Amino acid sequence: MDPTFLSASQLADLVRTRKIGALELLDHYIGRVEAQDGRINAVVVRDFDRARTRARMLDSQSDKSAPFFGVPMTAKESFDIAGLPSTRGHMAAKDKPARVTTITVRRLEDAGAVMFGKTNVPVDLADWQSYNPVYGTTSNPWNTERTPGGSSGGSAAAAAAGLTGMEIGTDIGGSIRVPAHFCGLFGHKPTFGLIPNFGDPATSSAAGTDIAVSGPITRSASDLAVALEVLAGPDPDETALTLNLPAPRFRSLKDMRIAVWAEQPGQATDGETVAKINELADLLEREGATISRTARPAFDPTEAFHLYLRLLESAWSGRQTEAVLARNRERVAALKDSDMSADDIMVRMVDLTHRAWLGMNERRFQWRRLWSAFFRDWDVLLCPVIGTAALPHRQDGATWERTMTVAGREIAYNDMLFWPGITCGYHLPASVAPLGLGADSGLPIGVQIAGPLYGDRITIEAAALLEQAGFAFKPPPSW
Repeated sequence: MDPTFLSASQLADLVRTRKIGALELLDHYIGRVEAQDGRINAVVVRDFDRARTRARMLDSQSDKSAPFFGVPMTAKESFDIAGLPSTRGHMAAKDKPARVTTITVRRLEDAGAVMFGKTNVPVDLADWQSYNPVYGTTSNPWNTERTPGGSSGGSAAAAAAGLTGMEIGTDIGGSIRVPAHFCGLFGHKPTFGLIPNFGDPATSSAAGTDIAVSGPITRSASDLAVALEVLAGPDPDETALTLNLPAPRFRSLKDMRIAVWAEQPGQATDGETVAKINELADLLEREGATISRTARPAFDPTEAFHLYLRLLESAWSGRQTEAVLARNRERVAALKDSDMSADDIMVRMVDLTHRAWLGMNERRFQWRRLWSAFFRDWDVLLCPVIGTAALPHRQDGATWERTMTVAGREIAYNDMLFWPGITCGYHLPASVAPLGLGADSGLPIGVQIAGPLYGDRITIEAAALLEQAGFAFKPPPSW
C-alpha cells in the first residue's frame, strides 16, 4: 500500500499493526521531500537525523497505542522546536535556534508523532502569500503559479503534496483556513484559548496574542478529531482546569440545523465560491437537513467586520517597531474620512488608548453573546473561507498597497479578511472541508463550517459527515 496520501490516523494504524515500521514510513516521506519539494519549496527546515533516531526508538517500543504513533509530521516554521530556528521570515533569526519546544509540538510528540521538519511562512505571518527572504517562495501543488495561502502556506502545500503525514498551523486572520481551502484540505481553527502555544521563553509571548490560535491541517476530518483530543487542554503551567467540550447534537446530515451564508452585499466573493456553497446547501436540503439561507447573527455584518479589523490590528501591534509606527502615523495623517478599506480601518489604531480598546473589547463580547444566541437555533454556519480560490503569486510591496480583482471588482487586498474575520474575531471555532474544484478556476474550493464557542467537536463532526458524503481530499495531479 502506498502510504503517501493516507490520513495520519491510517498511517498510525499501519505502524501500530507492524505493516510498516516508523523508520520506514519516515524515510518514505523524507524521500518524497528530497525528490519532490523542489517543485513547491514547502519543507524549508529539515531535521532528518533526529527524526530517524526517534523513529528507531519507536520501532523498538512495545507500547504502540499512542494515537499518532510513528506518524511523520512537519510543523509551521513559527512553532518552536528545540535546536531549530523560528525565524518568522526574518534573516536575523536564522542562526538562533529555539531552546524549548512549544507545548503544541510536545503534545504531538507525546501522541507518537515524529517531527522531521518545518514549513514555510510569510514575514511575520502576515500575508496570504508564503514567501520571505530566508526561505524564498512556496507554491501551490495544484498550480505552481498560485500561492498555497498563508500564513500556514508551507503547511498546506506539504500536506496536499503528500510530503508529510499531518501539519499544524496558526490562525489569526484565516492562516489555517485559507491554506486548507486553497489546497483542498481539511483544517480546524479552534476556539480561542483552547490549545496553548507557549514555547521558548526567550521568544514566546507568555500572554499569547488575542484572536490567534493553533490548529491542525490534514487530509481527513478524522485527523482533525484526533488532533483536537491530543492538542486541546489548559496550559499545564497555568491552570488545573479540565476540558469537557460538548458533543454534537446530530448524528447524520438529516439531523442538522444549518445556516448558509454564501455571499454578503458589499463583500466581493467570486461566483464559483458562491455556487459551490449553494450547491452544498441544496444537497444538504435533499438529505433532509434543516436549511436557512437567511439566518444571521443579530448584528450588522459590516460593523462586526470593522470591529474585528480594529481588534486584529491591536492584537499584533505589540510586535510593530517604532519605524512601522511612524510610517503608520504618516498614513493616518493622509487619510480622508471616506477612506474605509480594511487597511484604512486598521492603520487608524496606531495610537489607540487602552480605554478605547476596552470599549471595543466590551462590544466584541456583547456580539459574542449574539453569536451564542444564534447557535442556539443553528448547529453550524456554512460560509466561504475567503472570497476566491488560490491567488496568483504576489510579492509587489506591502499588503496594504495591493489590490485584487474578485468577482469583477477591484478591491483592496486585505478587504478579503471579511470571511475569515467575521467568525474568528469573536473567538469562534471553524473547520474547513473541501468541496471540489471551482468551475472557472479549476482550483480547490472549501467551505468554512463555524460553530458556537467551544463547539469544536461540532464543527469537526460536520466536516466528517461532509467527508462521508463524498467531500473528501483528493491529491493534486502529478503528485
